[in-house]
Amino acid sequence: MPHSRPDSRPDSRLFLPLVLLCAVSIPVQVEGQTGPSPTEEVPGNIPFAAYHLDNGLHVILAPDAEATAVAVNLWYDVGSRHERPGRSGFAHLFEHLMFQGSENVAPGEHGQHVERAGGSLNASITEDRTNYFQTLPPERMNLGLWLESDRMRSLRITEENMQREVEVVKEERRLRVDNSPYGTTQLEAAYYAAYDSTSCFPYAHSVIGSIADLDAAELPEVQEFFDLHYVPNNATLTVAGAFEEEVARELIEEYFGSIPSGGTSPEVVCEDPFSHLPVDRTIHDRNATLPALFLSYGSVETAHPDAAALSVLGRILGDGQSSRLHQRLVREEQVAVQTAAFSNTRRGPGLFQVIAIANQGVEAGPLLEILDEEIERIVESGVGLEEVERARNQIRATVIRSRQTVMGRAEALQSANHFHGTPEAIRTVVQQVAEVDPEDVLRVARRYLTSDNRAVLRTVPGAASGEEDR
Repeated sequence: MPHSRPDSRPDSRLFLPLVLLCAVSIPVQVEGQTGPSPTEEVPGNIPFAAYHLDNGLHVILAPDAEATAVAVNLWYDVGSRHERPGRSGFAHLFEHLMFQGSENVAPGEHGQHVERAGGSLNASITEDRTNYFQTLPPERMNLGLWLESDRMRSLRITEENMQREVEVVKEERRLRVDNSPYGTTQLEAAYYAAYDSTSCFPYAHSVIGSIADLDAAELPEVQEFFDLHYVPNNATLTVAGAFEEEVARELIEEYFGSIPSGGTSPEVVCEDPFSHLPVDRTIHDRNATLPALFLSYGSVETAHPDAAALSVLGRILGDGQSSRLHQRLVREEQVAVQTAAFSNTRRGPGLFQVIAIANQGVEAGPLLEILDEEIERIVESGVGLEEVERARNQIRATVIRSRQTVMGRAEALQSANHFHGTPEAIRTVVQQVAEVDPEDVLRVARRYLTSDNRAVLRTVPGAASGEEDR
C-alpha cells in the first residue's frame, strides 16, 4: 500500500540560508563498532551512528545540534562499472529517470516539492556510485525521506519516459563530449585508452555511455537494471544536520522498512586492467584550438595504502600555480597555457593523470619532452619535505572545508563507507595523508610513473587528413 504523502507546503516561516559549520574534533559513535578513544582528535571529524534495516538498507545518522538544515543523501551502489558490453549508459540513464515520477509523485514533482519546502536537490553519477541528495529545513526532513522511498519503491519506468530521457542523455553527450574541446580526448584518457576493455570492461567505457548503446536500449532490460540495483540492500541512506535521531529512525522505518530486498548484484570483474599499456594515440579534434597532452598512468583503488601518497604527489606535481608543472611549463618555458596532475582513484583500479594544454605555436611532441623531464626529476631526485608539508596541508584544508556543510558531512560519510568499507574511515583518510613523507612520494612515483605504464593521448586541432571540416 502506498504511504500517505507528507504535507509538502512550505512553512510560513522564513528559512535561514545554510550556514557553514565549524570543523571540530569530535569522537565517533558507531553502533556495534569499537571507535577510537574519545579524547583522540581528528580534524573534520563527524559523530555518527550506523545500522541496517531488515531489508538491508544501510543507514548512517549524523545529527548536529549546531546545524540549521538537514541533508537527506542516498547512495546506490551502481555506476557504469556495473554495465555490460553493448549496454553502456544505463546507470547514467537512471540518474535522469529517477526524476520521472513514481506511484505518488508525478514527473518533475520531486524537485518542486523540495524547492517549495525551501530546499535544494540534485543527483550525480560516477563509475562507482549514483547519489541523490537534497538539503532541507529541519522540519521538512520527512519530505526528503518520503520522496526517496517512493521512487525506490515504485519508480515509473515507461517506454515514453525511457525514450524521452534517452534523447536527453544523447544531447548531453553531444554537448559535453562530442562538441566540446578535448571532450573525446578526456574520455580516451579516463577510460578507453587507459584500461584494457577485454579484461576490465567495467572501467574501460565511459559513464555517459554511447549513443549506439542508448539507441539499442529496450524497456525490459532497463526495468531489469532498476530491479537489480535500485533496492534497499544496495543502498546507503545518510541523514546529516539538524534532526533528532529517534525521529529520523522512526521515519526511516516507516518509509523504507517495508520495501522488499532485491537480489545481489554480480561481482564486478576487472583483471589486469593495464596489461595493454603503453598506448600512444593521436586524436584530431575539430573543436580544439591548441594541441594538448593527456597522460594516464595505471594506478590503484581508493582504499589502497599507496592512495594517500599518490594524492600528495598529484598536488606537488600539478595542482595550482606553485606546482612543479605550472612553474616549469607555464611560467618559465611558456610552452603550456594550462597544466594539471591528480590522482584519480576509484573503487577498482584508478589512474594518475597529467594534462597539459600547449601554448600557441607549440606542438605535442616537444611539450611531452619537457613534461617527461619534470616527471623524471621527481622519479630520480624525489621531493622536498616542504613540498610534502604544503601538499598535506592543502589536502587537509580541502577535507575540513568540505565537511563544514550538512551535505558535505553526509557526502564524507557516504564516501568513507562506499570506498573504504566503513563510515569510520572519515578519520583514517585524514590520518593517512598526514603520515605521507618524501620517501613515500618518491616510492609511488618510481612505481607508477613509468613510460610502460601509461596511455599518451595527443590532441591535434582540426580534422584528420581526408576529413572535411564541418
